[in-house]
Amino acid sequence: MRARLTYTVPEVAELLGISRSSAYECVRRGEIPALTLGRRVVIAKATIDTMLSVPAHDLEAGEATQ
Repeated sequence: MRARLTYTVPEVAELLGISRSSAYECVRRGEIPALTLGRRVVIAKATIDTMLSVPAHDLEAGEATQ
């Protein structure tokens, strides 16, 4: 069996430790890039892997500039 390449929004919410509605809101705002396939919204595993691998000091620097 092949490894999964995408996550659903509820799966991403669990991985990120946020509510499902917050995850959908992040997708709507473009903070979490997603694909809509018919009525299904999916997020590439590579996107989440990249988001979770950003060093904490980079996130703090990005928040300070926003």
